[in-house]
Amino acid sequence: MTVRVALQARLEQGIAALGLHVSAEAVSRLLDYQALLERWNAAYNLTAVRDPAEMITRHLLDSLAILPYVQGDTLADLGTGPGLPGIPLAIVAPGRDILLVDSNGKKVRFLREAIRALKLEGVRAVQSRVEDVQGQFDCITARAFASLADMLGWGGHLLAPGGIWLAMKGKRPDNELPGVPAGFEVRAFHELAVPGLQAERSLLVLGHRADT
Repeated sequence: MTVRVALQARLEQGIAALGLHVSAEAVSRLLDYQALLERWNAAYNLTAVRDPAEMITRHLLDSLAILPYVQGDTLADLGTGPGLPGIPLAIVAPGRDILLVDSNGKKVRFLREAIRALKLEGVRAVQSRVEDVQGQFDCITARAFASLADMLGWGGHLLAPGGIWLAMKGKRPDNELPGVPAGFEVRAFHELAVPGLQAERSLLVLGHRADT
């Protein structure tokens, strides 16, 4: 069994366990993304995860676990790093305008190469601090890059009226909830079961307060 075949089996089993329906073409492109990330990571240290099978679990399946909660026509992925969860979401659910934001130049160069190599339409990457980004988005994703207070303090201006903010965390961040800025509220909390991952994963759904 080749490495790619083994990785594909792990990915497909994980997708099935998540209850998602992903096309064969999208599975192939997810594996292309993983291979590109693995190749670049050897030179540029984009992620601490080096084992290909662990990349499937910790990067691809972890990203896809939030797919049922993503909504709207526009999405900003803040502190995206090497494109997580933005690129996996773009691959499996195309047709949405996605902005990938990171302040690290090496990571943004990788993102632009991934967008080109994977032919991701409607996806662009910008090297910027979150607070300097302009625009408004129906959905914002952020994968544990800061506290809720900092995330919303830096990027709250990017959330469109009626939009949702998906904050990906490890264990439920109860200690961060008092820091949610005025004008925002927690709408829902979901415990995520990422196939093959023993660590806790949670998702907070936030939005503008209705009375503001």
